[in-house]
Amino acid sequence: MTVYPYRSACPKSIWRNLISSAREEILFAGYTNYFLWLEHPNLAKALKRKAQQGCRIRFLIGDPESEVTRRREDVENVPLTVSTRIRITLSEVEQLRDVPGADARFGDEHIAMSVFRFDSEMLVTPHLAKLVGHDSPMLHLRRYQDDGLFDRFAYHAYELWSNGRDVWKEPQPAGQSRGD
Repeated sequence: MTVYPYRSACPKSIWRNLISSAREEILFAGYTNYFLWLEHPNLAKALKRKAQQGCRIRFLIGDPESEVTRRREDVENVPLTVSTRIRITLSEVEQLRDVPGADARFGDEHIAMSVFRFDSEMLVTPHLAKLVGHDSPMLHLRRYQDDGLFDRFAYHAYELWSNGRDVWKEPQPAGQSRGD
């Protein structure tokens, strides 16, 4: 296990290597996941390729219209609101809408912790009071044993995912291109 005092202290190369080396599953269960699009150019294209190669890609994000989101905006009190950051992620994730193996769900239960899974490795950010994600600590976990720390967080993420609501209720209309 590697521990970073801030999520922003984790080298981008770690994220890049985890994304590129995952073969079976990538899960981004952060409330906004906004930072991903800033720090990883062409992420949607890379994830689309991963999905086409058989890797399951999932996003669990907060609902920009929920009361949980509104309360978090009051706590953070920053100009770039939680709902705006979620909407940016929704816009980016839309590029994966019709890609087999890619899925997105809304969930409000993970507001205080982000879990990012890449096969048998995981990055976990427990969000500290009044701090945004990049100012909170991050753990880099690897799966070494049954029922260890990795499995416990994996179970947590599975439960959150199971309770999530589909982002894409309807398939994209035929003939409509992304960005229309």
